[in-house]
Amino acid sequence: MSVLAGKIPIVESTSPNEYEELLAHWGDMQAALAFVLHRPLQTADFPAKIRQCDQWLQEMVAQDVDSTLYLIFQLASTNSAGYSASHALVCAALCHILAQEFGLPRNERDSLVRAAFTMNIGMTDLQDELAERADPITAQQQEAINRHAEKGMELLEHVGVADDLWLDSVAYHHAPRRDRAREPLKSLHPEERLTHILASVDRYAAFISPRKSRMGRSATDSMRALLGKNVSQSDEVGFILVRTVGLCPPGTFVKLDNGDTAIVLRRGESTSFPIVASLLDTEGEAYPEPELHYTVHGKRRVLNALPSSAVSMGANHYTMVRMGLMAAGRRLGTPP
Repeated sequence: MSVLAGKIPIVESTSPNEYEELLAHWGDMQAALAFVLHRPLQTADFPAKIRQCDQWLQEMVAQDVDSTLYLIFQLASTNSAGYSASHALVCAALCHILAQEFGLPRNERDSLVRAAFTMNIGMTDLQDELAERADPITAQQQEAINRHAEKGMELLEHVGVADDLWLDSVAYHHAPRRDRAREPLKSLHPEERLTHILASVDRYAAFISPRKSRMGRSATDSMRALLGKNVSQSDEVGFILVRTVGLCPPGTFVKLDNGDTAIVLRRGESTSFPIVASLLDTEGEAYPEPELHYTVHGKRRVLNALPSSAVSMGANHYTMVRMGLMAAGRRLGTPP
C-alpha cells in the first residue's frame, strides 16, 4: 500500500517488531513528504496530502516524544541525502512540539506545522543539490535562494492552499523583521508569531544538519549560534526550545566525564541530566553492548555535546529507541 494511501497505525504494545515498525513509519513518512515536495504540480489535492503528513506526524509524536526527538535529531545530524524533506520533517516535528508548549490555538498550530513542511518548496531540488555539493553558490543559485520564499507562497497558492497564515508564514520566514525575540509571543500578530517560531526552528535545524560544504554543529553550538551565549526568558522561542528539548537532545552525541562517547537516548527528570548510552571508550573503541547511564545520579556527567562528524560509528536506531524506552520504564503509546 502506498504511504500516501493509508493511515499510519498507532503502536499500542511492545513486541520487538513494533520498534522496527516505528522506525519504518518514520521512513515512510519522509518518503511520502519527499514525493509531494518534489512533485507538487503532479500531486492530486496537494493540501490534503500535507494535512495527511501532518496527521501522521501527530500520531507518531503522540506515541513517544523522546523517541521522536531521537529520530529527528539523528535524521538532522547524520545525513545530507534527501536534505529538503528531512529538514522539513525535523522542523515540522519541532514546531508541533513547541506549539503544544506554547498552547497555540489549533488553527495557528496547524498553519505553523504545515508551513514548516512546505517553507522551502520553492527550492526543493536546489536545496537537495546544494546539500550534496561543496562548490560555491553561483549567482543564479543565490537568486533562486533569495526568491524561494515568495516563489513557495505562489506555488502553494497554485496547488490550492488557501490558508493565509500558512501562506504568510512561508512567504516571510526569511524576511527581515523588527526584533520580535524580546516581545511576548502573545502580543504579536498571529502571522508574526508563527513566522518568528518558524524562522527560529529553521535556523536551529539548519545549524545541526551537515552539508557537503560544511559539517553540522553540535546541538549546543547550534543553540548558541541561534541565541547567543546567554539563553534568557526574554526570547520565548529559544528559552522554550532549550527547556523542551535540552541543550543535548535525544539523538545527539556527547562526551562523558570518563572520556566515553555516548548518545543521548531520552531527556531525564531534567533536560540537564539526560539518559545516555556509551558507544565508544576513551580509545575510540566500540563497546560490545551500549552502556546505559542515568546522569541525574551523578555517576557519569555530560561534559559537552559533540557534532555527529566527531563520532566514528553510527548508532543502531532499533537498539537505541528500545533501550531508551526500557530505561524510562515506558512502552510505545503510553503517557509519561
